[in-house]
Amino acid sequence: MKYLSTRGGGEAVNFSAAISLGLAPDGGIFQPQMDESFWRESAAAVVRECEKCSDFPSLAAQMLKPFLRDDPLQEKLEDICTRALTFPIPLIDIGEHTSLLELFHGPTCAFKDVGASFLAECLSHLNRDDPRPRVVLVATSGDTGGAVARAFFGRPATRVVILFPKGMVSARQQAQLCAWGDNINAYAVRGTFDDCQRMVKGALADATLHARMRLLSANSINIGRLLPQAAYYAYASLEYRHRHGVAPGVIVPSGNLGNGVAAVLALRMGFPIREVVLATNANRAVPDYFASGRYQGQPTVQTLANAMDVGAPSNFERLMALFADFSGLKTRVRSLSVSDAEIREVIRTGERRFGQIFCPHTAVGIRAREVLGGKNWIVAATAHPAKFETLVEPLIGHDIPVPETLAGLLNKPYSLSELDAWDPAWMHVALP
Repeated sequence: MKYLSTRGGGEAVNFSAAISLGLAPDGGIFQPQMDESFWRESAAAVVRECEKCSDFPSLAAQMLKPFLRDDPLQEKLEDICTRALTFPIPLIDIGEHTSLLELFHGPTCAFKDVGASFLAECLSHLNRDDPRPRVVLVATSGDTGGAVARAFFGRPATRVVILFPKGMVSARQQAQLCAWGDNINAYAVRGTFDDCQRMVKGALADATLHARMRLLSANSINIGRLLPQAAYYAYASLEYRHRHGVAPGVIVPSGNLGNGVAAVLALRMGFPIREVVLATNANRAVPDYFASGRYQGQPTVQTLANAMDVGAPSNFERLMALFADFSGLKTRVRSLSVSDAEIREVIRTGERRFGQIFCPHTAVGIRAREVLGGKNWIVAATAHPAKFETLVEPLIGHDIPVPETLAGLLNKPYSLSELDAWDPAWMHVALP
């Protein structure tokens, strides 16, 4: 399979080249070329084979096969999935017609562990004879940076540079970003997540930097981060149908839209997903698009669900590429916005009503499920609530047990380095 820029420029490349570049040369992001024969024939065959799989790593390898067809990594795919996807992804029922897809059992307690681990394993096999150092750039609004840091920590000839908005991540998220040392460098940017994202894209477009280093992004703009996330929606939809006999709707708390697009991709491939709902916080660019048919990026609004504070989601371009037109998109995908007051109420009452403690992002999904009503929903639980203790614990009235992997990192000392969002010299500081 070949990959083209969402903006139509440049030549088609294979999967290995797409993940090694991260961003397309014309400033777009790589999208697999999926024509009607793919949706009609290849995808249907993949679904049939996935139905036979007994565990998540084998299903992920099966689902991803067509995306790595004729690629140097194709023969290593099963081993990559086995090595990367070592943690459980349980689907638990929290009501008669609602299930929670717990995506926070990985090493950094967030759904980003799936894509980051997969991407790191893929890249470990590529360009081993290239003398230039590999530099992985990450813009993060909370959880991506920690997952990428862990996935690439200690890997030879690899350096990770993380940019996050100063004061807009939780204390524990900040510790996960800054406490690694070794080949991991994190910077608090005096600006917003959208500023961080712009800085990363600017560096990726700099030809002089590419001459000195193998520069790539590990955000969800990298297709190697996004594709494996589609596998857990495929897995969950098959499991839900096995238990309940029907195809569920899937609700995805959404910021930069990588996780949401992954769910839509699984839907388009024919996995038993009735519809996908993209649930946002007060950042309304996507809900406003669905309401009007006109997309406009907006200034970022700071909310309680900080990892979703994105005013101009990069993966919107990929969402558009999955359907022929707006009317087709609206038949299978919806979007709605949830306020901070609603987030607080879901967290405050979650134990009593569902027997669950929710992180603020998962609370967005739970509130969306309540607004939508009806039956047979899966809500993606994107992060462990212990990462947001300063918000969650006062609302629930008691401490949250901290997972062992998170506790170990929180006990490490760290120092904080800062950058100005609009300083053109930032690359000379972070990428000497």
